[in-house]
Amino acid sequence: MKKIMCCPSSLLPTRSDSQTEYLSIYSHAPAGRVSAGYIAPTLPSLVQRAGLMPTVRTWDFTTIALSVAAADQIILRKDSPDGWTRMIDLSICLNEPSVWEAQREVFESSLQHLTGDFWTLRFLEGGLEPPRARQGRLSDADCVCLLSGGADSLVGGIDLTTAGRRPLFVSRIVRGDAETQRRYARELGAQDRHYQWSFTVNHNGKSEPSTRGRSIIFFAFAALAASAIRSEENQPIEVIVPENGFVSLNISLTPGRFGSLSTKTTHPLYMNGIQSLWDKCDINAHLSFPYRYKTKGEIFAECVDQIKLKALVSDSKSCGKIQRHNLTHCGECFPCMVRRAAFLASGIPDKTMKGYLCKNLKDSTSSDLLAVASAFLRYKQKGLPRFVGGALAFAPNQDRVLYEGVVARGMDELGQLLKSHGVL
Repeated sequence: MKKIMCCPSSLLPTRSDSQTEYLSIYSHAPAGRVSAGYIAPTLPSLVQRAGLMPTVRTWDFTTIALSVAAADQIILRKDSPDGWTRMIDLSICLNEPSVWEAQREVFESSLQHLTGDFWTLRFLEGGLEPPRARQGRLSDADCVCLLSGGADSLVGGIDLTTAGRRPLFVSRIVRGDAETQRRYARELGAQDRHYQWSFTVNHNGKSEPSTRGRSIIFFAFAALAASAIRSEENQPIEVIVPENGFVSLNISLTPGRFGSLSTKTTHPLYMNGIQSLWDKCDINAHLSFPYRYKTKGEIFAECVDQIKLKALVSDSKSCGKIQRHNLTHCGECFPCMVRRAAFLASGIPDKTMKGYLCKNLKDSTSSDLLAVASAFLRYKQKGLPRFVGGALAFAPNQDRVLYEGVVARGMDELGQLLKSHGVL
């Protein structure tokens, strides 16, 4: 089992343990210590410059989240016995380790659901204290909204601002997304209510490309941003996650694509785990999912400002492999197919910037295309209950009916896409 230690640079040992990889959190490793990588060295100064005053527990959650995402990136799946499932032993220095130790099992279970790995978390003393601005600045925003540069977050921003809300937008900077995020914030009249933060990990060796744990960074950044909003009568700050329900559930398309082979970045079980941690650790924020029962095509069609959506959506990014293809959508991965199906279902012209590398799906040999085609045929031939199986067992009966509806309509959107390309 590979061990990872995340701690302030001052706590790095002078002698290394061959079984442990060391990471300096929020700073570079100094001379005279073990060889170590580093995580997010600029984040404290950026938070301070923004005038934020995060609580100790919000900062500890951020430290845990960044350490988890770093471990997920550092430990290669190919080195595990089955080539995928890892045993991750992660030690993290915090300000209040006893608070998080009481929730350790909840955290480990949530991470197992998210990444498909077995996590052992160890919370230690000695965490870096939260940054403190000389003069805190409160925002006039009334909620926090994730703004990734994707189409769903664009719709979420449009719907909120058109309804008279004043969201504080939070973005994680990824290559190719930064300018799109800034443009969306400007077009939504929120250029002064937009935080863009990056997540940097530097370490020796190769990085794991699957990065199933990356979504926890968004929620850490959202919790930090929430500290900029004045809470009315100690009510939790609303954190809006604009993601369509079909992708959030991400029902396994084939028997071989179970568990972490299907991403669970906004799955209800994982989100419930994050909310439980926030509630029990007094982080004053509440996750909200306005599109949890909607398909991507439905949120396109129902966006309240169609003119603005049509003007901006072509710049949005959905492709799971876009970084490998010079920021061009491949057109044949699962997220790309859901995107193309949404345009088709909503009747909005698909003018995706740079187009798609695979223009006609009939010419594709993608494993994702084969999985979607097989799943659609199985869904139609055997019915929705057989297709879904036990994937919705977590949901109460009333919610289960609504989730079944979004799965069925999402599959129908994909089926229409495949038929339009002559695949079916």
